Amino acid sequence: MAVCVAVIAKENYPLFIKTVPTDNELKFYYTVHTSLDVVEEKISSVGKNTNDLRELYLGLLYPTEDYKVYGYVTNTKVKFVIVVDSSNATLRDNEIRTMFKKLHNAYVDMLCNPFYKPGENITSKMFENIVLSMLQQD
Repeated sequence: MAVCVAVIAKENYPLFIKTVPTDNELKFYYTVHTSLDVVEEKISSVGKNTNDLRELYLGLLYPTEDYKVYGYVTNTKVKFVIVVDSSNATLRDNEIRTMFKKLHNAYVDMLCNPFYKPGENITSKMFENIVLSMLQQD
C-alpha cells in the first residue's frame, strides 16, 4: 500500500519517517519535504473557509510519475504525509482516510506515554509496528 509514512511537527521538522524500499530513503525525505508547501497552502485556504474547519484530511497533495502524496493535519498542526505507489490503482480515497485515522490514533496513543516529550523524535515500538503494518499491507 504505502511506501512512506511521515509525521511532521508543527514547526515543520520530521518527528518520524519510515520507508519500505530503504534504498530510496533520501528521495522520500525530499518528497515529504516538498509536500509541506502544499500542506501549508491547503491549511491556509481552509482557514478562510470556515465550513471546513473540522476536516483534517487534506486529500491528494500532488501526484508524481511514480507516487501519489496524501496529507492530513491534526488540530495541533502536526502533519501526517503518506506516499503511495502510483501503480496501485485499486486504492480508494476512503482507504487513505482509514490509514490516516489509524495513524492518528496510534500517534495519540503514543502521546499518552508519560515518558514522551512532545516535539522529540518518535521512538515508540508500538507506533513503529503500526506504521510497518500500514507499509506492508497489500
